[in-house]
Amino acid sequence: MVTSPQQPFKMTVEEYLEWESQQEMRHEYVNGELFAMTGGTIPHNDIALNLYTALRPHLRSRGCRINVSDVKVQVSPASPYYYPDIIVSCDTQDRNALKFIQSPTLIVEVLSPSTEARDRGEKFISYQTMSSLQEYVLIDSEKVAVECYRRGEGRMWLYSPYRAGDMITLSSLEFECPIELLYEGVLFEEPEQLEVIG
Repeated sequence: MVTSPQQPFKMTVEEYLEWESQQEMRHEYVNGELFAMTGGTIPHNDIALNLYTALRPHLRSRGCRINVSDVKVQVSPASPYYYPDIIVSCDTQDRNALKFIQSPTLIVEVLSPSTEARDRGEKFISYQTMSSLQEYVLIDSEKVAVECYRRGEGRMWLYSPYRAGDMITLSSLEFECPIELLYEGVLFEEPEQLEVIG
């Protein structure tokens, strides 16, 4: 989750990378502005960990690395720098990376009401500029629903929605799993009961 920028001046990329390494909180960087990352909900965290747990053994033999939430992606050397919920890179230069991932194959964002517009808009537009990125996945944290965008020909991105009972396919990683695996142990808030007058 992200809050609005709070610093009164803009930072250079170099200043951001040095400053960020000394902070307790994480901050995304977009065109000189910092965006503090706030904590997510338990369902948000559980969904990300469920996918990480399912993908990790599958990726180990492929030479790919997978990271969750505390690792940033460098969209370009100038800007922006984001913290996806899950990031997978199969690029050799990223295997030994210490500060950020540069060539992701897959990026996953777990949606929440406060971040959904940014994940669907600004972030997706930025992520599309990364030639290595093959799939962008959005996972709803309030109901069983997953959306996958796969790189197609030219600028085309193919859209695949998944609902309860579906098998999710991540083509870039040759991976499939039932959607229920992502929501294992996840509790949703009960919808408020409407009072009937009459």
